Amino acid sequence: MGAQQTLWKLTAAAQAAAVRSGEVTAVQVVEHHLERIAEVNPVVNAVTQLLADRARADAAAVDRRRAAGEDPGPLAGVPFTVKETTAIEGVPTTYGAEHFRHHVAHSDAPPVARLRAAGAVPIGHSNMPTLILAGIHTRSELYGDTANPWAPGVTPGGSSGGDGAAVASGMAAIGLGNDSGGSVRLPASFCGVAGLKPTYGRFPADHRLGAEDPALATQVLVVDGPLARTVGDLRLAYEALAGTDPRDPRAVAVPLYGARAPRPTKVAMVTDPGGKGVHPLVRKAVEDAADALRDAGYEVREVPDVPRLDEALEVYGRMTLAEFAPTWPVVRNLLGKEGHRYIEMSMEARDAVPMDVPEYLRLTGARLGLQRAWAEFLDTYPLLLGPVFAEPPFEPGLEVRDLEGHARVQKAMRLCAATSLVGVPAVAVPTGVTDGLPYGVQLVGRAYREDLCLEAAEAVERRLGVITPIDPRS
Repeated sequence: MGAQQTLWKLTAAAQAAAVRSGEVTAVQVVEHHLERIAEVNPVVNAVTQLLADRARADAAAVDRRRAAGEDPGPLAGVPFTVKETTAIEGVPTTYGAEHFRHHVAHSDAPPVARLRAAGAVPIGHSNMPTLILAGIHTRSELYGDTANPWAPGVTPGGSSGGDGAAVASGMAAIGLGNDSGGSVRLPASFCGVAGLKPTYGRFPADHRLGAEDPALATQVLVVDGPLARTVGDLRLAYEALAGTDPRDPRAVAVPLYGARAPRPTKVAMVTDPGGKGVHPLVRKAVEDAADALRDAGYEVREVPDVPRLDEALEVYGRMTLAEFAPTWPVVRNLLGKEGHRYIEMSMEARDAVPMDVPEYLRLTGARLGLQRAWAEFLDTYPLLLGPVFAEPPFEPGLEVRDLEGHARVQKAMRLCAATSLVGVPAVAVPTGVTDGLPYGVQLVGRAYREDLCLEAAEAVERRLGVITPIDPRS
């Protein structure tokens, strides 16, 4: 196979097809990715704990299943990275923090187990901001900074920035991250790949730190999601990850594909959510995606705004900070040097004071009202097209430099935060490269209609192209 020379460049779908047909072995696919990691990870620093021997053994098991006449799975032999928040059996789940350096997982987290069951091979853990809380830029106490493969002067985003950078630079075909306000979509956009934030309850997960389950905001905001170089590969990961698991009673058995949307499908376009400002290059990315959708037969209408954005951002911020407050004196000491700055700036910006129970209960009711408003909006428009981030990719650490930088980043990621609060799905997809940096948009859909988001994102991708893998720029 001529592609044997460049197996890491192939899509996950092509890699799996070659393994399933016997054209290449899963071991060969893994070896080519290990060679790519050895070549580029010293520059990018996205893969933290490399599982070379285990990946070889897992790949050999895939090859044995195929040789025995068994189905090796739809992702047979496809290497994937796993964010340092998410458990791989027998490997420390460090959260990027020194305190958890030896926190060895006793079993695979549900999404890891589901990707394995589909034949995919975990090749390593990936970097993230310490404990997710240290910022948007991917910099951890244990592993340092991850570089954006497009340009070292801008962040790869976060908190799933290690996965975004690894996938963009060919170190893995799929990355397994998570998203509670943009943590899959931001690195997807900044690194020029695609990313899926699923509906709350679509994928089973286990976000316990130790034996205790997280509080309400973490339960409803954090969802695991894949990153890949093409929307087709996201679709394969989506099909593998969806389903139920007894470890996660939130996960529901909803069909992967719903009823066909009326044609032409209506798409609401919002270039500047909340009227708070958007960079011209980001506006152009949204307009380019709108043109691509129109060419594909969608009915795209620019609308004034998304539902109740300011209220959504207020509820999002107050609910999350209310949960940090009781444990903050302890957690602060686990974040390493300067790792506390991001959360403390958030507290300062919101004038955080201890919240009483009636106020917290009011916020939970407000969230339901916001979900209702979004459901009504998406009943009229099955899809929303908008920016992932309202500015171009920014320099590492802007969000913790000072209060002005913090506010600027928070404002730019506002659509991600609002859609996380109401629990709807979204797919980030690239729209092209301008001045050497990738740009992208997100397509937001009705609850449990990831299929509509993926279909529309594929229409954008067909018109505007796939822009990775890329060789890291020095």
